[in-house]
Amino acid sequence: MGTALLEGNFAVITGAASRRGLGKATARLFAEHGATVAILDLDEADAREAAASLGPRHVGMACNVTDLASVRTVMDALVSQWGRIDILVNNAGITQPLKIMEIAPENYDAVLDVNLRGTLYCSQAVIPHMRSRKQGKIVNLSSVSAQRGGGIFGGPHYSAAKAGVLGLTKAMARELAPDNVRVNAICPGFIATDITGGLLTPEKLEEIKAGIPMGRPGTADDVAGCALFLASDLSAYVTGSEVDVNGGSLIH
Repeated sequence: MGTALLEGNFAVITGAASRRGLGKATARLFAEHGATVAILDLDEADAREAAASLGPRHVGMACNVTDLASVRTVMDALVSQWGRIDILVNNAGITQPLKIMEIAPENYDAVLDVNLRGTLYCSQAVIPHMRSRKQGKIVNLSSVSAQRGGGIFGGPHYSAAKAGVLGLTKAMARELAPDNVRVNAICPGFIATDITGGLLTPEKLEEIKAGIPMGRPGTADDVAGCALFLASDLSAYVTGSEVDVNGGSLIH
């Protein structure tokens, strides 16, 4: 494999228990590159199982990213256990395939809370620690749907939440740069994972592939590789950026 890019780093990844999801693939790649990983998810048993599958030194913890007190408790426990948190990947997210007039208040609340409020809360919980050490990397998961106005699965409220993640990323990057804390966003295009798996007819898949110059859906590993770059010193001078991982489906 060559050089381990995250040797000695401690990384927290939210929403990473899903077996084929982006978070789990990112956790696996980070672990392969020497990081010690904490997988946070709503279900503690799932989180522990996912962490154990990476090896004995990794930890799985229950965390509701929409509950600031819960988030602070978990991050503080990790800092106590590890001594530090170097990397936060805000991966936890949900989507709903609704049209604009179908978005009820509870749909708005659910999607905005997990995708946007959760990203804010998890960041707030680690920022004071990262600032005190004058180092840290935060990687936020946005989406191509934020850039192109939906069009695959998520409804307009999902596009809005993921666009919010981009604005939050850039504002945080600007504010935290003097303390050497870097904040970047990844915008995946169509990725074949659990979250999309159940919604796909063969015809719909062909239609999507026709709109991707590289001619294939992305994989979770495609996104994980980008997260590794942004979490490592390879990207030491990159902050406030949005990195497109979409096979050319949105070139702008």
